Amino acid sequence: MSHQDASTSTSSPSPVPVGAYDPPYYAVVFTSVKTTDGEFGEYGATNERMEELVREIPGYLGMDHAGSPGGLSVTVGYFRDADAVEEWRSNAEHLAAQKRGRAEWYQRYTLHVAKVERSHSFEHGHG
Repeated sequence: MSHQDASTSTSSPSPVPVGAYDPPYYAVVFTSVKTTDGEFGEYGATNERMEELVREIPGYLGMDHAGSPGGLSVTVGYFRDADAVEEWRSNAEHLAAQKRGRAEWYQRYTLHVAKVERSHSFEHGHG
């Protein structure tokens, strides 16, 4: 299956969900509410850098992102195996961004790491 990245950055004008992969694989779900300061400034640049970095992780499969008008944001990163998740979790630049996020950008967040045991996808007109 092809690698897809469904992040909503300006380089991707039309959102496309990450396709289904053959299980098992992992989903890392990051749900957050940013502080007002998290809407501006260096947050966007740091977020773009994290998206660049995660793409370099062997076993990274893609990312979905959605946000609500009320400020809730959900990002799901997909990884082939636990080693890929651990490599991302322990990346020094990612750890520094996490620390800064807790200090400056996030009011609250929750992280879930789940093993995907079943996966399928649908696209209208493609069965």
